[in-house]
Amino acid sequence: MRRTRILTAVLALAAGLLSGAPPALAAAEPAEPAEKTVSITADTYTWKNARIDGGGFVPGIVFNRTEKDLAYARTDIGGAYRWVESSKTWTPLLDSVGWDDWGHTGVVSLASDSVDPDRVYAAVGTYTNSWDPGNGAVLRSADRGASWRKADLPFKLGGNMPGRGMGERLAVDPHRNSVLYLGAPSGKGLWRSTDSGATWSQVANFPNAGNYVQDPSDTSGYASDNQGIVWVTFDESTGSAGSATRTIYVGVADKDNAVYRSTDAGATWSRVAGQPTGYLAHKGVLDAENGHLYLSYSDKGGPYDGGKGRLWRYTTATGTWTDISPVAEADTYFGFSGLTVDRQDPGTVMATAYSSWWPDTQIFRSTDSGATWTKAWDYTSYPNRANRYTMDVSSSPWLTWGANPSPPEQTPKLGWMTEALEIDPFDSDRMMYGTGATIYGTENLTAWDSGAQFTIKPMVRGLEETAVNDLISPPSGAPLLSALGDIGGFRHTDLTKVPSMMFTQPNFTSTTSLDFAESKPDTVVRAGNLDSGPHIAFSTDNGANWFAGTDPSGVSGGGTVAAAADGSRFVWSPQGTGVHYATGFGTSWSASSGIQAGAIVESDRVDPKVFYGFKSGKFYVSTDGGATFTASAAAGLPSGDSVRFKALPGAKGDVWLAGGASDGAYGLWHSTNGGASFTKLTNVEQADTVGFGKAAPGASYQTLYTSAKIGGVRGIFRSTDQGATWTRINDDAHQWGWTGAAITGDPRVYGRVYIATNGRGIIYGDSSDSGGGPDPDPDPGPTGACAVTYKVTNQWQGGFQADVRLTNTGSSAWSGWALTWSFPDRQTISQIWNAEHTQSGAAVTAKNVGWNANVAAGASVNFGFTANWSTSNGRPATFKVGDQTCAVS
Repeated sequence: MRRTRILTAVLALAAGLLSGAPPALAAAEPAEPAEKTVSITADTYTWKNARIDGGGFVPGIVFNRTEKDLAYARTDIGGAYRWVESSKTWTPLLDSVGWDDWGHTGVVSLASDSVDPDRVYAAVGTYTNSWDPGNGAVLRSADRGASWRKADLPFKLGGNMPGRGMGERLAVDPHRNSVLYLGAPSGKGLWRSTDSGATWSQVANFPNAGNYVQDPSDTSGYASDNQGIVWVTFDESTGSAGSATRTIYVGVADKDNAVYRSTDAGATWSRVAGQPTGYLAHKGVLDAENGHLYLSYSDKGGPYDGGKGRLWRYTTATGTWTDISPVAEADTYFGFSGLTVDRQDPGTVMATAYSSWWPDTQIFRSTDSGATWTKAWDYTSYPNRANRYTMDVSSSPWLTWGANPSPPEQTPKLGWMTEALEIDPFDSDRMMYGTGATIYGTENLTAWDSGAQFTIKPMVRGLEETAVNDLISPPSGAPLLSALGDIGGFRHTDLTKVPSMMFTQPNFTSTTSLDFAESKPDTVVRAGNLDSGPHIAFSTDNGANWFAGTDPSGVSGGGTVAAAADGSRFVWSPQGTGVHYATGFGTSWSASSGIQAGAIVESDRVDPKVFYGFKSGKFYVSTDGGATFTASAAAGLPSGDSVRFKALPGAKGDVWLAGGASDGAYGLWHSTNGGASFTKLTNVEQADTVGFGKAAPGASYQTLYTSAKIGGVRGIFRSTDQGATWTRINDDAHQWGWTGAAITGDPRVYGRVYIATNGRGIIYGDSSDSGGGPDPDPDPGPTGACAVTYKVTNQWQGGFQADVRLTNTGSSAWSGWALTWSFPDRQTISQIWNAEHTQSGAAVTAKNVGWNANVAAGASVNFGFTANWSTSNGRPATFKVGDQTCAVS
């Protein structure tokens, strides 16, 4: 029930998302002939996130400059999102990224077209070194991210590389929107497209490809890559509609030559004269109304380092440079990065001290173009602080980290790694900023100027960005416990609600492995990473409360851990030392013999004395509680360590093993004799995870789940007959990049599966298969009158967006709702928000999500969707809730 992924490389940051890569994905080997049946489209699933709300670094937030309430956010490994104003939530846009292109879940830059707001662009690619085997790409969408087309690039991009908070590197010409620019890393220079992102070519005469690297001695290529060209800013005052903007500013990762300019629409370029040196310009934001280019500087590339910084203002008409820094250079211990101008009041500018880790980040505000500044907080008498803000994290209470710091630190913190900062261009009171764990924001920002306190809250619902290392679903207690990078993990008693706190006591920076005692599921163990302190913890109440164990000598990381079936003992394979076992709760560990250090360990789910291990192609078995292991004679298993295996609950010695690599053995194996021998399933070409869930009605064997390649198709698969036949249960719109860390079914709900992603959090799916018995989440059927307002809010060739308002016009409250209609022209929904939907032909059912199920008499709920059409786009004539026909307007 546990297995942490094996990473090609890991750079565990104290905060901000885990910098780890999945194993390199080489070209697939030719498929073996399938000797058993494979079904690809036999079931339809509803997919959701187990709610955490945030969890990772948000380095960029982009508002459209011409359409109110249109905003996007980018994450470093978890894709991109669009803001949905009606529900104050984010909707994911890159779930269609597949296994082979997993690196395209890292987003290095976003650009929203101000001429045509339906158009949005994303520059994608996670690593510029060998950790990501693929090149970067620019994705382009004409329907706000509902669908994408891709332009491959001849170089890599680094959404999770050092310097990823600088930007935006991608920009659309505000007057001639077919022209875009992209700043590349790795010495690849400046690139331009003149056909709306379809093709790209290097700007050959751009004079400087950058030279700054974080650490030239890093042999992995991660910290030693040239951070390149880091932002592009147009001066919209120098152009007119249909003609290319004449003046363009470009930021370069070069401390002596950080800013360049073209005044002839990119034909020629020159270094801007008189500019400051000794720093990198993280951002360049232009106030065209007043003719000011603001620049935030740091001595490092970020997002977590930086010891000195400055803010400068460049007057475009005169070429005058003015140091407008809010504090003296000697008083900075941080770099500046987050930078924004109030477009409703352009003399108002704000900036962040992104690398002020202690005691807190700082936000600065000026209402006179940088002549004077105020701070979000000040010292009164040290260590006491006076804050201009209040913080309300009741929607994401874990953001306190369960901490109780001494002043001047506070909890929750204002933030860290605060490189994204944006004032809504249509609303001076709304501001959002990204941190290493969430998006914070306010809707009464101007209270700052009157001396009143403004309120900061998480504005992150729907944005789920965590790297998931392991998942367990016990047969009783909470349905789901998780092992996560950077924020440790959670106990979900309700998948639709944010847990109150991550695992604490101890609070691992990353949890690497989880297990529970099969016959005593209140006994849970977890292992993880911690800068100082124990690397293992135990719970006797199903993960609600924890206490630390004791490390054996030499432990440097969590590794993998297994609990005996009855909870009487544990076997632990930590990093830094060999496999150990303990009776009781890990107060004293003894070294296991006969098994290699670094082995993956699991327990038999029936016999408490039996444990299993795997390392470098060998399968190991212990029958004495982990004291001694013996290598099995099983042959033909994967030779590497990219393997996950599990023992089946309720059947002694029933073991399933998945893993391998395309240059060797790769697939799914089954043993019914405790690992003495394994049989490879011939109908599974590749498999990377395996898990079990409740048996199908009428079946005696538990349901199998795997992330695999079967029948030539990569996907998430389910088998109800011990692997004889398989059904793909996801689809091309729901792929989530790399899903090779963990998978488990739910032992209590047939068809429910939990999937670990590398940046999109915990995905869970429920089946609509009629063979699965009663629907675990049946459509509600309220009674009473209803009314519907159906409005097409935007339409383009082949697609449209619609908003629906459903009003309860009856006299009784609804505790759930399902609205049905038929499209007259067989339109098909591609994406929906604030509701779930199923569609069969023209017939559509949209039902509530957890938070909008209750509708009082006279109250309304709103949801929206994007859909495709071909010949015409007629309005539905009839809407029903249950057997009630709604009034339509």
